[in-house]
This record gives sequence, C-alpha cells and structure tokens, in this order.
Amino acid sequence: MKGFAMKKIGETGWVEKEIPACGPLDAIVKPLAVAICTSDIHTIAGAIGDRKDMILGHEVCGEVYEVGSLVKDFKKGDRVLVTAITPDWSTVEAQAGYSMHSGGMLNGWKFSNVKDGVFSEYFHVNDADGNLALLPEGMDPIDACMISDMVPTGFHGAELADIQYGDTVLVIGIGPVGLMGVAGAALRGASRIIAVGTRPKCVEVAKIYGANEFISYKNGPIDEQVLKMTNGKGVDKVIIAGGGVETFSEAVKSLKAGGKIGNVNYLGEGDNVLIPRIEWGVGMGHKAIFGGLMPGGRLRAEKLGSLVSSGRLNVRHLITHVYEGWDQLPEAVKIMGEKPADLIKPVVRLEK
Repeated sequence: MKGFAMKKIGETGWVEKEIPACGPLDAIVKPLAVAICTSDIHTIAGAIGDRKDMILGHEVCGEVYEVGSLVKDFKKGDRVLVTAITPDWSTVEAQAGYSMHSGGMLNGWKFSNVKDGVFSEYFHVNDADGNLALLPEGMDPIDACMISDMVPTGFHGAELADIQYGDTVLVIGIGPVGLMGVAGAALRGASRIIAVGTRPKCVEVAKIYGANEFISYKNGPIDEQVLKMTNGKGVDKVIIAGGGVETFSEAVKSLKAGGKIGNVNYLGEGDNVLIPRIEWGVGMGHKAIFGGLMPGGRLRAEKLGSLVSSGRLNVRHLITHVYEGWDQLPEAVKIMGEKPADLIKPVVRLEK
C-alpha cells in the first residue's frame, strides 16, 4: 500500500509499506475521507521528535476492510467513524476513567505517534469494538472527519471547564478546535461567550457557533480586555485552545474566584507553565486548571455522530477546502501549513 509519511523532521513524501496485520481484536480500515490537522504540521516540524517514514494523519472516516476473529460488532464493508484517540479499553487506566492514558500518559494517542496514521490506503485500528462506530445513515464522510478530533477535542475543553447554564466563558483561540469549544460552550448553556481571535473567517464562524464578543490579542493583554468588558469581575470559565505556556497567566487573571480553566491546547514549547501568584489567590483562590487529551472510543463517536446527524451541530462550517483524490493530499497538507486567511479545515475525499 502507499501512504503519505513524515520521512524525517521537515520532510514528507509517499512511501510504500505492507498492509498492516490485523490482530484478533482489531480492524483494518480503508479511508473514505481524511482531514489535515495542525498537529500533523507540528509533527512534521519535529514537535514529537524525529520519525522515519511514519505515515501521518489521525482524522478519518473509513470502510472496514478486515476484522479480527474476536471482533463482534463490525464486519467488512461497514462504513465507520474512527476517533483520533484509540485507547486500549482493557487497561487499568481505562477502568479508572482515563482511557486516553491507557498504558501510560497520552498513550491512547497512537496514530502518527507510536504507529502509522491514516493517510494511507489501509490503516490499523486497535480494539475495533471499542474504537469504531458505525457511520450514521446519510452522513457525508467529509463531515464525519470532524468527529475524529475537532469536535471531541473542542467539546472536551468545555467539559474540562465544567461550563454551566448562564456562565460567562472565555475561549482563547478560535481555530477549528476553539470553534468547537465555542459550540460546546453554547450547547452546555453559556450565556456569554467571549472569543479571542482575529482571522475574519474564524470570527465569522465563531459567531455562527455562539460567540457574542471578540478580543484581539493584538490590542493588549487578554486579561486586561476581559476585565474591562466584565466590569472587573472576570469570567466564570475559560477554554484554552490556542497560545502557548504564557497563555495560562492571562487565563488565570481573567478568571473569577472559583472559576475553572479547561485546556485542550498542545503545548509544544517551553519548560514551565507560569501561574501568577496574586491573581491565583496566593494559591487559595479556588481557580482550577484542568488539561486533558480528548476522550476517544466508540461511545464518544456514536454520541457526537448523533449530534451531527440530528442537525444539532453543523460541522460543515469548519470545512473550507475540499480536495478530491490521493494525489491532492500533499496539497492539502501544504495549505494547512501555510494557513491562508480563508482556511479553517482542509479535507480530502478518497471514495470514488
């Protein structure tokens, strides 16, 4: 089979590999469509270290090609959702409620990290009964790709921040994950959503998903603007979906006592996250910070698939560039790295 791979840090290209072997609990899947993520670009640049000929990609909708002898609920030909995080569901970490850390911290993240990803003619899914979900009838595979990562990650930010009815929420970063953070906050009942971002296309879509007001980091510290907008009170909750280690300081300063921060932003640089002592209540302000890798798995995918297929969540607003066929995949990766002003998510349709 062919796959589009990270050949080494800073270099990508096509590689030829054997079709993956299918274990008794596993599945081999053919992609129907794939989406490119900023994480793919960071991986190519070396964010997770050097990888040699590792096939990229973790956002996909596919068709089952083969299942293992012990797989109960899926068969060849099933069209399936596949989450970017594919836990090992029999581990003690999964039993403790942290499936995304099955086998060790962040070890639920397998695609294009510890094994080949989904930008290939066939890809391997561990624990198929736990990590596949049937594609809802009538759902376009283009839309289904958003259920792999963007929707569950953004929604996990809203979950980690514990957004309640009537909360005032700050969403830092309105790329595709932040946009789903906005949507998640709105669905959970936030009454006021302040979004940090400047790209006109992202602002336009953030309004559709429920953002009320906007801040530009170019106009000064985020916290100073938030406090001015809230008459010095601050916000109830913060979702961090962009920025760097320095962003936490502004988030803490923007937060009311007793507030919560949900971080779903990958911090690829910096040694420490700095928390401002005074604004953190000298350690006693009940300002809680939660950071988490999004949950994967079948139940999550089924519920999010239902949310989309019912019309409660329209993910098509995220998809700005659609390409057709394998030969367009390098161009889709390239444009994700360049991030033109009108881009949110590029998707490549592979089914004929």
